[in-house]
Formats: sequence, structure tokens, C-alpha cells
Amino acid sequence: MQTLEPPKTCLNPSQANLELTYPRRQTRAVPIGNVMLGGGYPVVVQSMINEDTKDINGAVAAIRRLHELGCEVVRVTVPSLGHAKAVEQIRQQLYATYQPVPLVADVHHNGMKIALEVAKHVDNVRINPGLYVFEQAKTSDGEYSQAEFDRVRDKIRATLEPLVISLREQNKSMRIGVNHGSLAERMLFTYGDTPEGMVESALEFIEICQELDFHNLTLSFKASRVPVMLAAYRLAAKRLDALGYNFPFHLGVTEAGDGEYGRIKSTAGIGTLLAEGIGDTIRVSLTEAPEKEIPVCYSILQALGLRKTMVEYVACPSCGRTLFNLETVLHEVREATQHLTGLDIAVMGCIVNGPGEMADADYGYVGKTPGSIALYRGREEVKRVPEDRGVEELIELIKADGRWVEPSASQA
Repeated sequence: MQTLEPPKTCLNPSQANLELTYPRRQTRAVPIGNVMLGGGYPVVVQSMINEDTKDINGAVAAIRRLHELGCEVVRVTVPSLGHAKAVEQIRQQLYATYQPVPLVADVHHNGMKIALEVAKHVDNVRINPGLYVFEQAKTSDGEYSQAEFDRVRDKIRATLEPLVISLREQNKSMRIGVNHGSLAERMLFTYGDTPEGMVESALEFIEICQELDFHNLTLSFKASRVPVMLAAYRLAAKRLDALGYNFPFHLGVTEAGDGEYGRIKSTAGIGTLLAEGIGDTIRVSLTEAPEKEIPVCYSILQALGLRKTMVEYVACPSCGRTLFNLETVLHEVREATQHLTGLDIAVMGCIVNGPGEMADADYGYVGKTPGSIALYRGREEVKRVPEDRGVEELIELIKADGRWVEPSASQA
């Protein structure tokens, strides 16, 4: 297993003079192929294809599209043994025509045989504790006794053990992915439809893995309502840390929907937890093409100072003091520079707030007098130019500093 250094796109908050609200939760590093989750590595971006996994060519093309957009881990659904066997061909074709891509298999109902087969061909297997084992734990009077709980737990262990051993021997990993909407009946009976039930559901599987000396675990506690999702992850972090289980977390608001609200809903949940130092990998679940999820993920990470993968634009909202059409100019600056990586560029309408508000930017474009623009490098005013040459002169300044790259054919 190759150990990767954190990629250069990582933005270390201390290096950037930024401070998160809370320090990042300390976790062990867990591999998914050549990507590491937790352990101080950058927060990883994930998504999931929506093609039928038996469609080999379609699945390969979908995985490649996501990976080329910056998706670092890709999940595929595996509802049957036939789908599990198809993943072997998907992986072979990726190796032959593209490159290795870290793959996760999603296994749900009664998935022992499916999980064992697909574990040979992927880097991580995701199981749902509420659906993985069909349970019948009620006594004849409709209640649950401790003996019945123990019997079901023994059944879970017997079913889970072969998969755990297979993943352990291959140095692969497992995600224990709890969903609020699919808790096991025992958990609902004991804890209700609550975050506590979600955490206890995961703990049952975690403890079995620990008994089997398997520690390459990642955990998720997803819900379709943001307050439930937040409560579940916060409780999980508290409980697991107290028990010494320092496994990385996969964050997501499940079934977030589409459009603007789906993005806001996902950001409210994922961004809140990341700002609290919780979370090691994220997926924004939109009812749209999976490719649409990746920009949202990176925008969340960039806004929090956790990854630096695009230009950060700082711009005032405009007011009566603004000396040019701010919306138009910001669009022009963005169109000219959005292919760059790692720069902060400020577009400010006037001198009143401009230099102060953009103090942390690498470059500034500020209206100072009617018809002219002041260009800044950091806090230093470099030159004043006619407004109609502002964008062109900004590009020349970036080029003079050796920080310009020409856009690729796809970016032009």
C-alpha cells in the first residue's frame, strides 16, 4: 500500500493564517486504494455513479468523468452477485484504458455473498447495519429480551466475520454507513428513531470488527434532515472518542434534493460539522447528475479553508460609492482567471472598504477615481490603469509574478 503525502491542493489552515472554530478531530488514517482518509490528510471528495453496474462501459465512463473532475473516491451500487462480478470487469477496464480509481461498493440487503465477492475487486465495502442482516429478535409477546439481542448479535458476527477477514487480509477498508431512515427494528424499539439509535447501531458493528482485529473503518451517520444529521455526528464523535475509537467520518446529508436548496441543505450540514473539526471525507448527494456534486464539495472545502483548488474571489456587494459596474467586472475577472489555482483575487468597488477588506488577497482590483482602476499586490498599490484596461493589466501583473498559466483547451 503506497502512503501518499497530502496533495499540494491541501490548504493548511495554520499556513494560511486561518483558524477553524475548532481543531480538527484526530483520527486514524484509513486507506481507500491510494487515497487516505483521516490521520491529518486533506478532506476527501466522494461521489457515486448512477449507471447500472452491469453496464460495464457505461460505468467505466461514468467513473472516469467523475475522477477527471476531481472526485477522489467513487462509489458503485452492488445489489446482486451479478453486479459484484461486473465490478471486476469495471476495474480491469479502468486499469487498461485509464488509471486506477479508488472504488467503494455499496452493499445493502443480506449482502454476505455479494460483499465477499465484490471485496476482491474494490478498495472499500460500505454496509448498512440496519439492512445487512435480516433479524427476528422479538419474543412471542412482541418484546425483546437480552437473550434475543445476544442471539441476533451472534448472527451479525457470523455473517460479518468472513467479510471482515477478507478485507483485513487485503488491507482494504469498510464503511459502516448508518442511515436514519433504515435503523434496525431492535434499535428503533430500544432507542426510538433517534441519533442515539444511529450511534448504537454503528457501535454494534464496530465492536465486532474490533474483536476481529480489524481497524480500517470509516463511519457515517446520514439523515435527510440537517438537525438530525448534525446531532448524530456530534453524538458519534463524543461517544466514539470517549471509547477510544478514532475512526474517520464520512459526511453527508442524504437525499438532499436538487437545485439551490439541495446545495444549501448539504452545505448547512457538511459545512457546519467541518467547521467544528468533524469530518474526513464528504459527499454532496444531489438528485442531479453526479458530476454536479463535485463543484459543491470543493466550494464547501475552499470556503472553510480546508482545500485550495480554485481561485478565491473576494468582492463587495456594491453600493452607491461603487465607481464601476461591479457585477460585470467581477464576471470579466472570473472569466479571465478561473482556470488558475490557489490565488485570492479581490474586486472592490471603491477605496473606502477596498484595501482593508481585501487585505488577505494576493491581487486587488479597486475603483479609486471615475474611469481608473488601482491594481494591488497584497496591500501594496502597484499601478493605476484606465478602467477599460483593468482586466488586461491584472493579467499582466499576475504574469509578471510568474503565477499565470495558460488555460488548457478544455478551459479556454
